[in-house]
Formats: sequence, C-alpha cells, structure tokens
Amino acid sequence: MHDALVIALGSPLLVGIYKEGTLVEEIKQEGMSSDLLPEIFDSLLKKYSFSNLIYAKGPGSFMGIKVTYLFLKTLSITKKIPLLATDAFFFNQNSPIKAVGKLYFVKNSSVIELKPIETPEIIAFELPKYIDLENFDADNLPYYGIDAVG
Repeated sequence: MHDALVIALGSPLLVGIYKEGTLVEEIKQEGMSSDLLPEIFDSLLKKYSFSNLIYAKGPGSFMGIKVTYLFLKTLSITKKIPLLATDAFFFNQNSPIKAVGKLYFVKNSSVIELKPIETPEIIAFELPKYIDLENFDADNLPYYGIDAVG
C-alpha cells in the first residue's frame, strides 16, 4: 500500500507517492488543479492502492485548496481511504505564503497570521523525501486564512 500527498497551493501542482514513508514517485505539473487532479489520479489508481490521501490544506490559492479538498474528499469517501492534512507551512520550511497585495501568511508557533511584508523570503513548496504520518491528522477541512472578497 502507498500514500498519496498533494500540494496544490500554487503552480506547479505537486503529487508525491510514498511507500512506507519514502517518496517513490514525484509528479510536478503546471496547470489548473481542476484539470490535472482527475487525470493524474486516473493513472495513479490503476498503478497503486492507497492507505492514505494527504494534502496541504492551506493557506494558499483559494481555488487550489477548494478543488483539491473536494476532489480528495470525494475520492476518500468513494474508495474508503482516510484523508489527512496539515498546513502549507510544513512544505515550505515555514516561509511566508502570499495572500493579497503585500500581505503574507506567516506562522509563529501554531498561530497563522496575516502580515505586511515588503520583501519576503519565499521558499517554494516541496514534497518531502520522507513523511511520518504522525505529522498529519484527520482535521482535514481547508484553511483559507482570510474571507472571500465580496
């Protein structure tokens, strides 16, 4: 059995396949999550059986978060595969994440805040070479960080 990890908070979309915690396949594709996820998972489900589906629940791209959550939650329910999640800072060495304008999400301890930053040091999201399922939990609802603009 394998675990699938999805990071769809910006471009490129990242999907990692893990066997006993070790990354065995990495998929990196430019494009919209809504187009890419069904295509990628159609192929992956023919190749692997999954113990867990894992995703970065935010903050990041609202649309990326929504699409990924709905896609993986549906897959989780229909295939009876647990869906786990953690925040996006786990995948970018805790660096600021773009929100709007000059505002960025930052994480101090366990608190995520919005702060204005003139010249942030941004580190791209990366798939870890190794994962420990203890770092992910069943609290998998998306984290948007700010309300939608009305």
